[in-house]
Amino acid sequence: MPLTYLSQADPWVQATVGLVLLVLLAIAIRVLALWLFMPVLRRVRAKAQSGLFDVVLHDQVLHRVARVLPSLVVQLGVWRVPHLDATLATVLANVAMAFMVVQVVRALMAMLDVVLQRQEAGTGKDAAAAAAHKARSIKSYVQLAKLVLLLGGGVITVASLMDRSPLIVLSGLGAMSAVLMLVFKDTILSFTAGVLLTSNDMLRLGDWIEMPQVGADGDVIDMALHTVKVQNWDKTITTIPTWRLMSESYKNWRGMSESGGRRIKRTLRLDASSIRFLDAQQMAHFSRFKLLQDYMAAKSTALDEANAQARTLLGDKAELLANQRHLTNLGTFRAYVQAYLQAHPGIHKGMTLMVRTMEPTAEGVPMELYCFTNTTAWVVYEGVQGDIFDHLLAILPEFGLRPYQSPSGHDLRVGLAQRASSLHAN
Repeated sequence: MPLTYLSQADPWVQATVGLVLLVLLAIAIRVLALWLFMPVLRRVRAKAQSGLFDVVLHDQVLHRVARVLPSLVVQLGVWRVPHLDATLATVLANVAMAFMVVQVVRALMAMLDVVLQRQEAGTGKDAAAAAAHKARSIKSYVQLAKLVLLLGGGVITVASLMDRSPLIVLSGLGAMSAVLMLVFKDTILSFTAGVLLTSNDMLRLGDWIEMPQVGADGDVIDMALHTVKVQNWDKTITTIPTWRLMSESYKNWRGMSESGGRRIKRTLRLDASSIRFLDAQQMAHFSRFKLLQDYMAAKSTALDEANAQARTLLGDKAELLANQRHLTNLGTFRAYVQAYLQAHPGIHKGMTLMVRTMEPTAEGVPMELYCFTNTTAWVVYEGVQGDIFDHLLAILPEFGLRPYQSPSGHDLRVGLAQRASSLHAN
C-alpha cells in the first residue's frame, strides 16, 4: 500500500523520498561497518602481529575508511532515485565523489601518522635498535608526503566538483609554476636540506648541537619538514629553519657523547716569581709523596750521574748552580699533576692525558691540563673537574708555588697597611 501510494505521488515527492532513503541507507551502512566489521578487523590485527596490519588496520584509519562507504552508496544510488533531475544527480554524485576523495586522503594521512608514531616509539625492536631507529626521524618525509597528498587530493576534489578531468586543473597549475615555486621555496630548500642531513647522518634526534648565530645550544628534540627544534640548556626552545643547517655551520657534540669521554682543557696560572730550584731537603720531602716516589727516584739517580760527570769535567766550577742539574718546583709539580690524573678514578685512561707548561704571559705561567673524563654526563663531568682543580689549588703551597691573580682590594689594603706601619716604625 505505501509503495502503491508512493508510485502514484508527484515526481518531486518520489525524488525527495528517494533521496531521504538513500541518505538513511548510507548512514546505516556506515554504522553497520563500524559495529560489525571494526571488531573483526581488530581481532585480525591482534592475531597478525604485523607492523603492516598495525598500520593499515589502525583505529584511526578504519574510522576514516568507514566514512568512504556513505559516499560510495550515494554515488551508486543517486542515479536510481526516481524522477531526480539529471543535473541535480550529477551535482550530488560529484559532491559525494569529492567527499570520498577527502576521506581517502585523510585515511592515508592517518596511516602516515601511525607510521611516524611507530618510528618515534621504536615499536617492535630491541632497545639498541629502537634507539637508533628513533634517532633517525622521518617526520620531514611524512610531512612532505602529507603535503603531496593534500595537493593531489585538492586537485582531484576541485576537478570532481567542476566535473572536469584533473588534467585540466593540473594544466592550470602548470601555468602558475613560477608562483608555486616562489610560494614553496622554503619548503623545497628545507626538504632538500633534511634529506642531506639524514642521508649523511649529520643530525639526529637527541644530538647536542651548538649554533651561536641563532642562539641554539642544546638537544635536538624535533626534526620536521620546515624546522628543527632545539631545547637549550635553560629549557627554552630555538626553532631553526632546516635549510640553515646546510647553509651555515654548527657544532655537533655527538662524537663526544659516543666516545665515552668528555675533554678537560683548563689552565692553572702560576706566579712566575714563585718558581725555583729544589734543594736536597725539599727533594727528600717530595720523595715521601706516594705519587712522586718513582719520579723522584728516577730523577735523583739521573741528577747524581749528571752532577758527578760535571764534577769530573769541571772540577771546582761544578759547584756553581749554573753548572749543575737541578729539579724545579714547577717541573716536580707538573709530574705530580700527571701522576695524580693517571691515578684519578674519574679520568679516562684510554684517551689523551697531558700536562704541559705554556708560554709565560703577563698573567703568569699557564699550566694546561688536557685530559678526558670517563663519563659524558654534564653534572658528573663538572664534579670531576671541580674536584681536580680544588685539590691542585690546595696543594700548590706544598710545592712553594702560588697561583697568579690580579691584586684585589684586600691585597692593596694589606700592602698599604704594611707600608704605613713600616714608615711609622722608622
